Amino acid sequence: MHVIRALAAAVVCATVVVASAATLGFAQGAESVWEALRTPGAVVVLRHSYAPGGFDPPDARLEDCSTQRNLDDNGRAQARRIGEAFRQHGVAVGRVLASPRCRCLDTARLAFGQAQPWLPLQGALRDAELRQRLVAEIKTAIAAHRDGPPLVLVTHGSVVSDLTGLNVRMGELVVLRRGGDGAHAVAGQLYVE
Repeated sequence: MHVIRALAAAVVCATVVVASAATLGFAQGAESVWEALRTPGAVVVLRHSYAPGGFDPPDARLEDCSTQRNLDDNGRAQARRIGEAFRQHGVAVGRVLASPRCRCLDTARLAFGQAQPWLPLQGALRDAELRQRLVAEIKTAIAAHRDGPPLVLVTHGSVVSDLTGLNVRMGELVVLRRGGDGAHAVAGQLYVE
C-alpha cells in the first residue's frame, strides 16, 4: 500500500529548501506527486529501503557488503514495490545515482534496474565541513537537472534531511519538481511499505 503525503512547494534559488508542509488525502496527494514525477527535470531523493539496525559497524568497508548494514527480505521486497509503483504509474526514470553503501546500491538496482555509485550521496555524519561540501555538490547536480525523465538519488536519511529539511522513513522518497524559474522545490513524498 502506498501512503502519500504531499507538501506545499517552496521556492528555492539553486538549493532545495522546504518552506512549509501540508498533509493531503491519499487520492489528491498521490496524483499530485505522480504528476510532479512526470514533469521534465524532476528529481527523486530516495532513502534506501528497510535495512535493520541503525548504523554500519565501525569496521564496515565499501568494497565488502558483508561488513555493512544491508537490506533484509522486507527491504528487498520494498525496493521492488517502489519500482513497480513507478512502472504502474508510467514513470520511467533517467539516471540513477546511489550512495556506494550496498543497501543504497541494492535499493536502486532492485527498484530501477540500475545504479551508479556516487560518493557524495554517502554523506558524512562525523565531519560537519565535509558534510556541507557533499550536500553542496548534490545540490549542484540537482540544479543542473533541467529536463528529461527524473534523476533518482538513492541515499541515507541524514542526506535526505540535509537536502530537503524532511525526516523520512526507510523506503520513503521526496519528489522535487523543477519550477518555471528553473529552481527545484519539494512537490511531495511517497512511502512504500
